[in-house]
This record gives sequence, C-alpha cells and structure tokens, in this order.
Amino acid sequence: MKKVQETADRLVKNIERVIVGKRMSIQQVVVGLLCQGHILIEDVPGVGKTMLARSLARSLGLTFSRIQCTPDMLPSDITGVYIYNQAEDEFEYREGPLMAHVVLADEINRATPKTQAALLEAMQERQVTVNGVTHPTPRPFLVLATQNPIEYEGTFPLPEAQLDRFFLKVALGYPRLEDEVAVIENQQIQHPFHTLESVVDEGEILWAQQQIREVYLADNLKRYVVEIVQETRSISDVYLGASPRGSLALSRAGQAWAAMQGRDYVLPDDIKLLAGPTLGHRVILSSSARLQDLDAGDIVREVLAEVKVPGGTFQRE
Repeated sequence: MKKVQETADRLVKNIERVIVGKRMSIQQVVVGLLCQGHILIEDVPGVGKTMLARSLARSLGLTFSRIQCTPDMLPSDITGVYIYNQAEDEFEYREGPLMAHVVLADEINRATPKTQAALLEAMQERQVTVNGVTHPTPRPFLVLATQNPIEYEGTFPLPEAQLDRFFLKVALGYPRLEDEVAVIENQQIQHPFHTLESVVDEGEILWAQQQIREVYLADNLKRYVVEIVQETRSISDVYLGASPRGSLALSRAGQAWAAMQGRDYVLPDDIKLLAGPTLGHRVILSSSARLQDLDAGDIVREVLAEVKVPGGTFQRE
C-alpha cells in the first residue's frame, strides 16, 4: 500500500498549500475520494469550504464544475437538457454541470427538494435521467457539497435519505492564530490557489480506489463496526440511528485510512478515528437530546466508550 500512501500524501500536501492547518479535514476528504463516496462540508462562512473543494479538483487534474444552489434552480439546470439541432434535424443532449468528474454543490441546502432529488440520483446511481434517457456520469465521480449551519432563512434542510448518501461529513473550524497569520502571509501577493498544479492523474485515482478494497479487515473488526452502528440505534437520546449504509461507510473508510498510512490491514484505532465523520450525520437526535444541547458528535463518542474494542490479531494470517 506504499504507492497508495504516496499518492494520498502528494494530494494532501498540495491542498495544504491553500488550506493551512487543516490536515485532518483534508485527509478525510481524500478518504472520501478513495472510497468513491460523496462529501458534505458543513461549517460557518469564510473558513475555506469552497476553496477546499476547488483545490482538490485542481490537484486531481479532472474536469470540475460548480453549482451555486439557489431556490429558483430547476433539475434541468444541473442534469442538462435536450436541444433541437436544426442542422441535424434532431434533438441532442447538452450536458449539465453534473457531468463532470468533481462537482461542487455550493450551499446545497438552498436548492429546492425537487433539485436535490435530481442530485440524489446522480450521487447514488452515478447517472442522470433526462427525457427518459439515462446518461452515466464520468469516472471517477465525486460530489462535494457545502452548507452553512448558521443561516436557515430561505433554505431547505437536506432530508435524511440524502444525508445518508453522503459518505462522510467534514468540518473545518476556525484556524489557530499562527495558521491564520500564515493565511494572510500566503495571500499577500498572490492567492496560492492560482499556482496549484495537478499532482495526481485520473488513472492513479481509479487504481487507488481499487487497491483499498484489498486492505484486510479482520472478522472481529467487522463485528466491531456493526456493534458501533447498532449501538447508535439503542441510545435513548437518538431518534433514528445509523443505517447499514453507515456500517459499509465506516468499514470502507477504515480500509482507506489504513492504506493512507501504508498498511494493508485495518486497526481498531482507524475505525474509532473515522466513526464521527462517517456516522455523525446519519444519527438523528431526539427532541430531548436537542434540549440538552447535545450533538451527533457527543452521541458517537458515547457509543465508542460503550462498545468494547476487540483484541487479538488484525493482520492477515
């Protein structure tokens, strides 16, 4: 897995030229990319959500499109339309922004449920349907969606079905003092984003996505993952726990993280590290929990404290 580690490190270091002091968040985004999963970036304005998505796309050297979600946006605005070609005397398909390798859905919760549903098909089925004709999205295909958790006026909260389609949710948070000073210094003359170059090509990404499936996940760790997910369904402060899709996401994320560390086997610490990003947005709190000002992160930490960590060997025998 050394080659996968080198590919991931090269990608992370390139993005760090723009996003300063947020290595863990960047690594989580790379985990989502390696797992062929879509990513929800939720945080307050101005911390670099959009810039993180743009930096990833430029580092990959793949086609990139940006959808600025608004309440008046129609599904055809993102899926594409059929337009009559007089010269050919037939209708031809004009691709929408969803037909790119990396798609940034900025402020996704400002799109109407009808448009969100069109995005849902592309995320889950990796295809779009226009006038009854299905068009597959390119490979690799990654949706990076951002949303602001502060402003709710004029927004349409993502339904649970769509939240569950996101492989993981990433938060950036405010930078430390020295990191914020570094941001000012880096942008004093020219924004570092404008000097970013592609460091990983399409073939390397597709190869790495296949390689992480070969990372060994011991039987006792598979059981550990399922016990964690099932525990989210039995806590009194939770209205709805994580689905089996959460189990799949957590196990695959553990494989990707292990490969990024140069290992061909998963450890319990890999699972614990990624439980929050992969399960937090899949847990719906009860009204009493919200009154106690609890959040999904608190629930996941409580679950990890309750579920016994397995012992024994985790390497392939």
